[in-house]
Amino acid sequence: MVKMVSHGKHIAAIVEQLNRFNPENQSVEDFLNESAKVLQTLNVTDENFVLETLAGCIEYKSLLDVVVNAFYVRDGKHCLFSERNLYVVICYLATFQLEELGLQYFSRVVKSLDTAKMHKFLRFFFNTLNLNTWIKDEWSHFYDSLYVKENWIDPLLRWQPKVQQVIEQLTDKLNNCTTTVKTSTVTQPKEFNLTVPKPRAIPIPLPIPALEKSQPVPPSTYKTPKEKKRLEEIKIKNRRKAEDLLLKANVNQFRCAAVKLEKERDTPGSMKSKPAFQAQKIQSRIDNIPIKLNAAAILREGALYQRKMEQELKRVENLLRGARDPSEFLEWQKQMRGKDIEEQLAEIEYKRLQGKLSHEEAVLAHQNVIQENKKKADLMREEKAELMHQYAEKRLQEQKEMRELVEQVVEGHKNAKQAKLKLQKYKQQIVQEVCEENRELLRQALEEEEEKLRKRYELIQQIRAIESLPSLRNKFVDLTETGGHGLFCEMSIVELRERLALLREAQKAAEEEKRDQIIQEKQAKEQLLLDKLDQISLFRAELGRAAALKQEEKKRKSQSGERPVKDERILNLQQKIIEKTMERKKQGELLKITPQKTSITSAKGSLHQNHWKELEESRERQFKILQHGFMARETAQKMAAYEAAKSGATVCILRSEVK
Repeated sequence: MVKMVSHGKHIAAIVEQLNRFNPENQSVEDFLNESAKVLQTLNVTDENFVLETLAGCIEYKSLLDVVVNAFYVRDGKHCLFSERNLYVVICYLATFQLEELGLQYFSRVVKSLDTAKMHKFLRFFFNTLNLNTWIKDEWSHFYDSLYVKENWIDPLLRWQPKVQQVIEQLTDKLNNCTTTVKTSTVTQPKEFNLTVPKPRAIPIPLPIPALEKSQPVPPSTYKTPKEKKRLEEIKIKNRRKAEDLLLKANVNQFRCAAVKLEKERDTPGSMKSKPAFQAQKIQSRIDNIPIKLNAAAILREGALYQRKMEQELKRVENLLRGARDPSEFLEWQKQMRGKDIEEQLAEIEYKRLQGKLSHEEAVLAHQNVIQENKKKADLMREEKAELMHQYAEKRLQEQKEMRELVEQVVEGHKNAKQAKLKLQKYKQQIVQEVCEENRELLRQALEEEEEKLRKRYELIQQIRAIESLPSLRNKFVDLTETGGHGLFCEMSIVELRERLALLREAQKAAEEEKRDQIIQEKQAKEQLLLDKLDQISLFRAELGRAAALKQEEKKRKSQSGERPVKDERILNLQQKIIEKTMERKKQGELLKITPQKTSITSAKGSLHQNHWKELEESRERQFKILQHGFMARETAQKMAAYEAAKSGATVCILRSEVK
């Protein structure tokens, strides 16, 4: 046991000396000499071992830091950083001194230290995977890889099975150790020897003041103000008007580009009242206004026509080779799209009816909730009355306790006043003594400051006297002479000015040459744009004629659109909505509500009903107009293109095709 203690003492002395070492302020020899003197004063038995270990830790610091830093990053995250030098010493002994010391001596050193720390570090360091991979690679940065492998890595791998036995012994020690808790003696409190107070007279209870009767809540609190009702009505009217305007704008959104051939027929879902908003009439022959194109637009349109021409040539070549005409497929595609639109309209109607059905169900659920809330309110009133009674009793008891506590505090204040006066007198005496000391210190500081100021004043006068002496500052400069610094590139100011003038003339000549080149490029670009414009005008004329012929053919083949048949799902939903509304009306007649709240609920119900009716009417109008306007919109666009082709406005047609 004595040997174990001495080993631990040696390691602690080494760690302490390493903590004191500073390589910036001390050399290694001076540090070792000082450490030897310190060890003599500490009566260390094995002084040579301690000094050799100290010197080795300092010499191989770079190698040891690699292992210890990696240990703190991986396994030693919760270890104290102040114990870093302890792991450095153990790493040095295991790497460089294990063969000299022997396994038995090394195991004694390890067991003399903290078991958990040594177990964690040795398990990390003597891991074969770590030794063969990153430890070997990192040490090879400082020393030759062959030298590292033969002298350090191979001996460590040789000792690894025996050191593993020491690690197992440490694990067994950790598992078998029992923590002994020191039981401290508990202090036993003793009662104070106080005088028994005399019984006090019971004070007469003060009369409890009666609470003033509160005024009842006015009935106007539960009524909605008239202004709010008016605002809601105005809001609904404005919303209806906005929906009508939006519907009309969606139907007539392409009317600005088409000429009206005949007046619109009155449909059953048309607006009853004329809206306040009217679109501004566009002047006729608006397509004849010339459109100015920039260079990018001309090149872009030229490239588009070039691409179209190439596609047309490819199509003709394919037809000559025996390819089929895609017109039949396009006709079938158009029919399929019409069917898809009809299905979408039916789906929209189905979703609208679903929303109406959910609204009716929500109204029924709201009426059921009102009945349940009535029952809960009656129970709450009873519980509230009982709680108020309990609270009044508790309040009386607290008032009695407070009166007794106030009397006790008043008596304590009387005794405290005398002690406070004595303390105040004592503090006044201390303050007077401190003030006298402060005055003396201030007087001494003022005298020292005056002496410093006097010396400064004398020094300033001497400096000013030196500066007032006259000095010759004029110097003659010859511009034709060099600086005389002994450099090859030296030149006078006159030569520098001549060279700068030559450089400016050369720069001007280069600028003139560049300007001529830019003008030539600009002229070539303008000629290219003019050629493109001629090509574009030819293409526009041809495309306008082709579009007009195509519109005439489509006009002959146009047929009136058929109304889609209603879906079975929509009919079922309409039947369910009628049943729910009948059930809601019956339940509303049976439901009895207080007169203060009936006015609110009835107003809200009427507003909801009106709102849903208006929404339903607007949806039906949209549905009918979209059904009627699907084919009408296509015919209107075709007629507009035909009229524009006649009047010569081919720009709009081409832009629609580009899009």
